[in-house]
Amino acid sequence: MISDNTDYISPESCGSLPGLFLERVTKDPDGIAYSWYDKMAETWQTISWRAMAATVCRWRASLQKEDLQAGDRVAVMLPNCLEWVAFDQAALSLGLIVVPLYANDRPENIAYILQDTETKILLCPGPHYRQHLSPALDRLTGLQRIVTIDFCQTPGETTKIACISNWLADSSPNDSYSPTPHQTASVVYTSGTTGLPKGVMLSHRNILDNSYAALQCMDIYPSDTFLSFLPLSHMLERTVGYYLPMMAGSSVAFARSIPDLAEDLMMVKPTVMVAVPRIFERVHAGIISKLAAKPKPLAALFRRAVKTGWQSFLYRQGRGPWSISLLFRPLLDLLAGKQVRDKLGGRLRVVITGGAPLSAEISQFFIALGLPLYQGYGLTETSPVVSANRPDDNRPEGVGKPLRGIEVKIGDEQELLVRGSCVMQGYWKNNQATARTIDADGWLHTGDKASLEDDHIRITGRLKEIIVLSNGEKVALTDMEMAIGMDPLFEFNVVIGEGRPFLAMIGVLNRELWQELAAQLGVSAEPESLKLPKVHGAILARTEKLLSRFPGFVYIKEVSLSLTPWTVENGILTPTLKLKRGVIEKRMKEDIDKMYGE
Repeated sequence: MISDNTDYISPESCGSLPGLFLERVTKDPDGIAYSWYDKMAETWQTISWRAMAATVCRWRASLQKEDLQAGDRVAVMLPNCLEWVAFDQAALSLGLIVVPLYANDRPENIAYILQDTETKILLCPGPHYRQHLSPALDRLTGLQRIVTIDFCQTPGETTKIACISNWLADSSPNDSYSPTPHQTASVVYTSGTTGLPKGVMLSHRNILDNSYAALQCMDIYPSDTFLSFLPLSHMLERTVGYYLPMMAGSSVAFARSIPDLAEDLMMVKPTVMVAVPRIFERVHAGIISKLAAKPKPLAALFRRAVKTGWQSFLYRQGRGPWSISLLFRPLLDLLAGKQVRDKLGGRLRVVITGGAPLSAEISQFFIALGLPLYQGYGLTETSPVVSANRPDDNRPEGVGKPLRGIEVKIGDEQELLVRGSCVMQGYWKNNQATARTIDADGWLHTGDKASLEDDHIRITGRLKEIIVLSNGEKVALTDMEMAIGMDPLFEFNVVIGEGRPFLAMIGVLNRELWQELAAQLGVSAEPESLKLPKVHGAILARTEKLLSRFPGFVYIKEVSLSLTPWTVENGILTPTLKLKRGVIEKRMKEDIDKMYGE
């Protein structure tokens, strides 16, 4: 519900994404737009909307010198920063189509996207280009300019490469371009977990309507500070962490990096944050691991605080009774919840999580500790938000109600279907894939299985991740893997068994916790010990306990273990930290065959 004291910009009043930016500049020229950490000054710096507008004008003038036409594609591959926003706004104001790239993506994937979109301009970090991208990009003849965030030029480089200090114009152009709402604003590539990534075409209207609808879910104020650390190439961060705060007049602070996130939270003290489940899974694993080392009375007190916090939450939501134990909640919160919240800056009042499933157990854990955590659901193809929990109706076992103006229904095989102005224009140069995804009535087929209860959506699995054992039993892999992942010993796990007589697991163990387990079992902590029957027996016992709530036929019979992390760099994770199941099974084929005696 929108509050009376907010001053939101509507899609109708601004018309386009650059129109949104200009209207915010007009409404609040001296307000703080963005902040960032200046390494030279060793302090946080800020920039006003007025100053940001002057910066965008310089970038627009620079792009105008490149002989580009409306509809041409330009790409940005930077960490979250002022330059990302300036490039985006300048390009959009000229009717160009922005192609966001992940700064940590693999060179061959970046080259594929640039070639597929026939991108003409690329903005990227200079050192990263020279060290990693040059061999892959140098053969792209359609790429007419590579602009690097450097303030020096390497001798001998071609005129195709320009450093920002030489390329950025000093003057501002007098003319500008106003895109229509239905023009394509961006081509955003999917994470490619099941093959080559597909380019999702999103219009100005797609993104504006979705941002505005998301803003109806909870109050966001001009006094709010967002901490931006998910990549802006991820549509969740781009819509909810960039365009939405611009609509609301809030400021955005750019985090330095994931390793610096804990310190940035303490310095920025944000009130709003957007995150993916992996962040909370890691924090949860760290808390549980530290709790195991605490004296038993302290650990019991922490668990009591969590239990009481959850009871208090249900009571305040009107879904649970009052009990005398709630009288002790303030004291228990001081001992547990407040300490966790203070580590996150102490001021968070809205935390959005999406992009992948977050287990109900972990979500309940943080909510019980007083963290205002709201799980949502969406796809790149839906700009991206489809649904979200609300402060007065937060059900962490699901992903909330659809946003205003979005229709959902359950189709064949319990597939969730979505229709509304947020649905993409289609896949870039891929009409067949578009036709498979959006039917003749405009319903987008998500590929996710779901149920609807009182208009609340609950995702129950992926259609492609339901496997059938050789005995005909069907198994939902995602649910199993999330349950196993609750144990901090398992950094990653993948369950397999399609067409086979039993389930097996490929797992990557946390190195420190593995050393503790090895000591308990009386074996060496060297990687070779991971193949010992005693170790396998201990791991299988842990998975059996973790899967105790599943049907009897759902159990792991064999395991293959490793200490080597799965990363984006080694091609097993997508830039959004999703597992590439097919890549894992292909690389681990020999180990899989051994588990099944083949």
